[in-house]
Amino acid sequence: METTAFILERKPSYTDHDRLFKEVIQVFFQDFMEAFFPEVYEHINFSTVSFLDQEVFTDILKGEKRRIDILAEVKIKGEDTIILIHVEPQSYYQEEFHERMFIYNTRLYEKYRKPILPIAVFSYNDTKELPTQFSIDLPTIRIIDFHFQQLHLINKNWRKYIKMTNPIVAAFLSKMNYTEKERIQVKLEFLRMVSRMELDPAKMELIYGFFETYLKLNEKEEKQMHEEINKLPREEADRVLELPNTYRDQGRAEGIAQGIEKGRAQEREQIALNLLKKGMSDEEIANIIGIAVSRVREWRKELQ
Repeated sequence: METTAFILERKPSYTDHDRLFKEVIQVFFQDFMEAFFPEVYEHINFSTVSFLDQEVFTDILKGEKRRIDILAEVKIKGEDTIILIHVEPQSYYQEEFHERMFIYNTRLYEKYRKPILPIAVFSYNDTKELPTQFSIDLPTIRIIDFHFQQLHLINKNWRKYIKMTNPIVAAFLSKMNYTEKERIQVKLEFLRMVSRMELDPAKMELIYGFFETYLKLNEKEEKQMHEEINKLPREEADRVLELPNTYRDQGRAEGIAQGIEKGRAQEREQIALNLLKKGMSDEEIANIIGIAVSRVREWRKELQ
């Protein structure tokens, strides 16, 4: 089965929400399971977590390439039993999503022959729930009865999570259910949460960047929030004020974003070169990594 590290199956020209979720969930995988799936968390030996290469499947009927976003191999505590945890971020409402999860599950089981825990993370801004079950019935018998776990962030009340000291929860506050009037308070509580954590600069940058992708205050709101910070106990206020400020660090953030984009461009080129060496057509490669066919042709000439 073909595997690769970067496949685009969604429409271009917008923020790659699923990729953002993939990055933050992988980095804070243990925190993710502890916060949102505590019953499962209790049984996992997290010292054994290993993220497998992304699986790429071809949907023959639709003529599309599809990828598995996060696939973790873990052991059960006190046992040698290995299970797979498949986490699929989903940024838009899709009626047939439950069928897609079933297909992913069957493909993964076909390859690995191990128990699989499928989890969907819904980040779209609609409270409408998608089905978490896929079944096929005949008149007298149910042939298939597949279920998956789900986390639908817009249906979570942010106030229930602000006492946690958990970095991925802090990041996810930005996608939970809050009103326009609560924006300042949500950002303040995010900063208070982060100020209680001891994170290295790279992890701090990741959750801060994620949060501001979805909840970025304007200048007036930032000033109002600063007034609220000054009302906090002095020690806590000092910790919060040491954190990045949106407008002070805007130039630095843009520089980081440009660096990330440059890295992704280099990654796409390397993937394209590898696929060219495998004999794939220019059109196939362009479709897989989401770039113009003409650019692929330029890379092909460079190889010749």
